[in-house]
Amino acid sequence: MGSQQHGGSGQDTAASPRHRSDTTLRVNGTPRTLTVDNRRVLLDLLREDLGLIGAKKGCDHGQCGACTVLVDGRRVNSCLLLAVALDGCEITTVEGLAGDGEELHPLQRAFRKRDAFQCGYCTPGQLCSAAGVLAEAAAGHPSHVTDPARPSGEPVPLDREEIRERLSGNLCRCGAYPHIVEAVEDVIP
Repeated sequence: MGSQQHGGSGQDTAASPRHRSDTTLRVNGTPRTLTVDNRRVLLDLLREDLGLIGAKKGCDHGQCGACTVLVDGRRVNSCLLLAVALDGCEITTVEGLAGDGEELHPLQRAFRKRDAFQCGYCTPGQLCSAAGVLAEAAAGHPSHVTDPARPSGEPVPLDREEIRERLSGNLCRCGAYPHIVEAVEDVIP
């Protein structure tokens, strides 16, 4: 494939109009309609087209978790999802985690308090993933380490083993894992 050309908006202009689609996403509470190359992944749309650089491009293969965001409340690797396939979805990035207010999200405060980051590169993905973990456990979604005898659909208590398992798809090169687990423990309802 030849080199891609980029226009002023950061969108790929090499695609013909028949390979582009109007896509509407609600990003951090704001509806955004863009004409998107059908091959464009959500991560690139967020970073290059919308200027939301919190989600990081790490491995670009869905293996490191640096690009984790929430789509309709579920955590996803944004480097693997085509933006056009998410038409009509609610996207929450680390920039929108706290909502409209100036106050930090409880997870952000806990990460800061526990020094759950060192270089900070993985932190946005860790935060979005942790928010997803809390919601999944509250909704009763089991993990690999959840007791199989636990009644289906009931909230899953988050102990250290559950937190570690559920966050295992988010890598930290600095090794801040113990502090990350402590920060998540701090915000468990």
